Amino acid sequence: MIEKKSVSQALDNTYPGRGILIGESCCGKYAVIAYFIMGRSTNSRNRIFVEEGAGIRTQAFDPSKLTDPSLVIYAPVRVMNNHTIVTNGDQTDTIYEYIQKGLTFEEALRTRTFEPDAPNFTPRISGIVSLEQGGFSYKLSILKSAGGNPESVQRFFYEYSQPVKGTGHLIHTYQTDGDPIPSFEGEPVTVALNQEIDEFSETLWNALNPDNKVSLFVRYINLADGTTETRILNKNQ
Repeated sequence: MIEKKSVSQALDNTYPGRGILIGESCCGKYAVIAYFIMGRSTNSRNRIFVEEGAGIRTQAFDPSKLTDPSLVIYAPVRVMNNHTIVTNGDQTDTIYEYIQKGLTFEEALRTRTFEPDAPNFTPRISGIVSLEQGGFSYKLSILKSAGGNPESVQRFFYEYSQPVKGTGHLIHTYQTDGDPIPSFEGEPVTVALNQEIDEFSETLWNALNPDNKVSLFVRYINLADGTTETRILNKNQ
């Protein structure tokens, strides 16, 4: 049996980068989604999450300090019907558009690759939660270079069709800090989900490195009626 880590154990790392955590609450009433961003550069740290419709968008905290919006300003979370999409880049829009056409999460991401930010070639991580008749399923994905080789893209997909109470899966962009920063390796980390939304949000926020953390989004989706509770924490206030 795979050991479930606590959120703090799973994020005992100075720079996991950007991360997606999806799973089912311990009471079985909620689908849980969390997305966090971290930054080392001024451009990356100069961001906040703001609500946009049923989703969120990144926004420059100080517009005068924004130098290159291409990889830092995007919609991490968008909702279409019974699907909630969460990613670390503009592939959110790609997935949204493909689903709108009746195509799949996987088909959308097969048109994308890692970010063009040499020498890091930051992975694109994505997740989707789909509500289904009082229950739900979820998927995660990571698109990354082959050990830093930009000539080779590797696409990994993870499907969780029968979520387990009190269990989530975490995937993040980087294995640890470095120069260049090494990409995440292995399967998504199995994490215990045993807290209500406010306690969970605080625990996750406090688990992130205080110097590098930027913003956190947490959403609990009620599986009975589809209503949501959302928390947003921004280091820049």
